[in-house]
Amino acid sequence: MDSALACLEPAGSDADAIPIWPITGEAFSAWLETGPDADTKWALANGFAPSRGAILCLPAADGGIKSVLFGVGDGSFDGIEARAFGVLPLHLPEGVYRVEGLEESSAREQAMLGWILGAYQYTRYRDSRRRPARLLPPSDIDEARVMRLARGMTLARDLINTPTEEMGPDDLEAAIRKAGDAHGAEVSAIRGDDLLAQNYPLIHWVGRAGSQAPRLVDLRWTGPDAKQTITLVGKGVCFDTGGLDIKPSAAMLIMKKDMGGAACILALATMIMDAKLPIKLRVLIPAVENSIASNSFRPGDVMKSRQGLTVENRNTDAEGRLVLADALAEAASENPDLIVDMATLTGAARVALGADIPPFFTDDDALAAAIQVAGEDMGDPVWRLPLFDGYERDIASSIADITNAPAGGMAGSITAALFLRRFVTNSFAWVHMDIYGWCQRARPGRPEGGECHAAMAMYKVIEDRCA
Repeated sequence: MDSALACLEPAGSDADAIPIWPITGEAFSAWLETGPDADTKWALANGFAPSRGAILCLPAADGGIKSVLFGVGDGSFDGIEARAFGVLPLHLPEGVYRVEGLEESSAREQAMLGWILGAYQYTRYRDSRRRPARLLPPSDIDEARVMRLARGMTLARDLINTPTEEMGPDDLEAAIRKAGDAHGAEVSAIRGDDLLAQNYPLIHWVGRAGSQAPRLVDLRWTGPDAKQTITLVGKGVCFDTGGLDIKPSAAMLIMKKDMGGAACILALATMIMDAKLPIKLRVLIPAVENSIASNSFRPGDVMKSRQGLTVENRNTDAEGRLVLADALAEAASENPDLIVDMATLTGAARVALGADIPPFFTDDDALAAAIQVAGEDMGDPVWRLPLFDGYERDIASSIADITNAPAGGMAGSITAALFLRRFVTNSFAWVHMDIYGWCQRARPGRPEGGECHAAMAMYKVIEDRCA
């Protein structure tokens, strides 16, 4: 069964769904004055307070559940607040429920999406902890859109959570082909030494020591009445040892997630294709392992990129920007209307904004404003950081055109973005997103493990552009 459907009651079901009433602090105070005496006494006896995520099942006369009070704090029901509904499916008793009291269709859609995302469990290697409670989909919503988002998010989580033993470059390519086949896209790949023959030297450089051949996977799809061209680029480093500049074991533990950019870009692509947006879409994913072997690329080596710039490698653990450079140069060669790249690129981004807010970079102020608003609307927060020209000096090299690892370690997310900007010099809109792709601890709608960041925000931006 589609994992995004496992927590939903089929449409048209005659199941007797239990109502869930979202309640703010102000509304709870009023309810204590006017609600049924038995219910208000039960709430007070159980110490219920309507803080965000609080749950209270009100008993029916027959011993079952009459209804559920669900605390949402003092905020609105939109955006991030609505994602709080993700706590419900794995904490309520099994059964069928319906959400009441949400007037805006957007809030009902977000509540349904939060429910689905909160019910997610990665079950490839063990059975689920428990069956989730099921939601009767709200009425008068764009259910197809909610499911489109949920399936994309679930796809990205599944890909990121899968260990590299079963999600190496071969497997990532297979996942891209499967997604493409489902929507009638054309998918091709350049592998191994063919990367050198076709001038993708940096992708080959990084991935040549891996047990599976490095490759560039290329998906093309054209929507009905396509009016604009969009190219998506995702970092697909299926495992990152750090190379010869090897990571410590603690830092290497979750490096299966270093293909999170590819996973989130593929999620975004499936949303676009499923919606049949009027777009000529291209997806480029360099899929490699950054491994250690006798032919590993070395600190101090210099390589000429696809674009022609020579790159001095000062740190083999700054490999993601190298594989993206060749892919971005190829993306730019077709001069699309918009290029979006996503990558689990720098620890500096996490230091600056934490695990939940990816920074993004663009020189297009109007695009930046649209992304910021879309992130807020979708409960998928992002934050703009500057492409500060004053830091260009930090990516200069004394022996090559550019270096991948500036000395000093300051402004690491910005200097990585400036590095990438050197490979997208044509006149089109470009946005780079430095995502994390992981939840370190479970929260409502965000289970521990792989997470799809920024895809929903960018989907809304692209959806709006098409409108």
